[in-house]
Amino acid sequence: MNNSQRCKGGLITMPFIIGNEALAKMASVGLSPNMILYLIGDYRLKVVKATKIMFFWFAATNFAPLFGAFLADSYLGRFLAIAFGSIITFLGMALLWLTAMIAEARPSPLSQESATAPQLALLITCFALISIGGGGIFCSLAFGADQLNNNNNKKEERVLESFISWYIASQAVSVVFSLTAIVYIQDRFGWKLGFGVPAALMLLSTVFFFLLSHRYVKHKPHKSLLTSFAQVIVVAFKNRKLQLPPTTHHPILYHHNKDSTLIAPSHKLRFLNKACIITNNNNNSSWSVCTIEQVEELKAIIKVIPLWSSGFMLSISSSQSSFFLLQAKTMNRHITSSFQIPAGSFSVFIMISVFITAAVYDRLIIPLASKLRGKPVRISAKNRMGIGLFFCFLDLVVSAVVENIRRRKAIREGYIDNPEAVLNMSAMWLIPHNVLNGIAEAFNAIGQSEFYYTEFPRSMSSIAAALFSLGSAIGNLLASLIFSIVDDITSRKGKQSWVSDNINKGHYDKYYWVLAIMGAVNLVYYLVCNWAYGPTIEDVAGNRVHQEEEK
Repeated sequence: MNNSQRCKGGLITMPFIIGNEALAKMASVGLSPNMILYLIGDYRLKVVKATKIMFFWFAATNFAPLFGAFLADSYLGRFLAIAFGSIITFLGMALLWLTAMIAEARPSPLSQESATAPQLALLITCFALISIGGGGIFCSLAFGADQLNNNNNKKEERVLESFISWYIASQAVSVVFSLTAIVYIQDRFGWKLGFGVPAALMLLSTVFFFLLSHRYVKHKPHKSLLTSFAQVIVVAFKNRKLQLPPTTHHPILYHHNKDSTLIAPSHKLRFLNKACIITNNNNNSSWSVCTIEQVEELKAIIKVIPLWSSGFMLSISSSQSSFFLLQAKTMNRHITSSFQIPAGSFSVFIMISVFITAAVYDRLIIPLASKLRGKPVRISAKNRMGIGLFFCFLDLVVSAVVENIRRRKAIREGYIDNPEAVLNMSAMWLIPHNVLNGIAEAFNAIGQSEFYYTEFPRSMSSIAAALFSLGSAIGNLLASLIFSIVDDITSRKGKQSWVSDNINKGHYDKYYWVLAIMGAVNLVYYLVCNWAYGPTIEDVAGNRVHQEEEK
């Protein structure tokens, strides 16, 4: 390593990388809670159309990190991915701010017509730029780790752990700030300042990242795991006519990396094993023969797909936030006679619930259970995923019950035709939903992440991070599909749709019951997948320790 390389990276870069991500998170999260109100109020979109736009925006935002990771690994490198991502996100937010500043960008307040196609296209462009840019910024955690991986020693490992802790803490603080301060600004001072603040924060985030660009360690891009998976599938298909050896001890050799401990692939999904058979063909390119490691990495992904898909329901449930915002707008949100909680700020109770659940589980439940049993007790990551899905089901049941109470109260008070009227019902009724949603997130989301990291080889850590995000994207698309089907079926023959623009005339309670039934079915599906998956690496290690203790 030369002197210029030795001077790069290190602790001095950490505040700038963390600052970039924290400010970007603060800006992006601050836009979403009230966006449904901007679409319905200023763009005069129907609730159904506005909700679909929100679903697709959330899906794009969650899919973008996978695309960003692919570009960073294969072509751009992490520095350029974050740099371009920051600039693109800022452009999207600046453009969104201009839609609030320029009157012609929105329907005229004197007209009752919805947004024109060009106006809507401009708005969608803003959302697209913000989502695409966010996919590049997603690489910041791995980029931060690059700055500390120059030496493989204990001190460097401790610094890396500290960086990750500060990174996660900064994200949590950013989200809480967004759901309180930025949402309050939008609620109190309007969209011009409400969108201007996130744009300014994103500009500051971008400048902050570039300030120390000369000190960053910038690794060159290498082959992406997604490319590796594609190679295994293509080569296995090319070699489909080859015969597999009857046993792993057959003299046919398998291609593997140098110093690899794997001499033959596993028996599961044996068709893929044909991708690493060494043939008489002298072509050793990656698209002609793959390594055992590549094959086993793809098998690891395929094996977790059923359990991974059970997590879609959590994303479907979490994506209903726009409806809870509409509910909160019709309820009494006053804490004092002069101050009321902004409708979009109720999501902060979800974050608080996540923090408390994680802390209580780690610091109280597990130590207490271990003390009572007289030996270490730990709930596996796979089982915690199931606990989260159970609380997701409870959340949907509670949401249906609360909405039924709210709707009946609106009818009794004579507001059936006035969906904007504030009922004599406290918005605190929504907190049980937020608490249950937070508990579900704490168990399932954290459990999923830990499950992937323990089950996958270390070389697949980037995929482990992106897999949850991809699941969230698919969940958002499914939520949009379910919403459209419910709207289509319930509005036939001129009937009032369950998801009507008028929340008091609609039956959002029945819509939540449909989701609750799906949640119950999904819970059974998870139990089947859990049983079929068998013991995890974590389970095997735990059993081995238990047997040694008994001996």
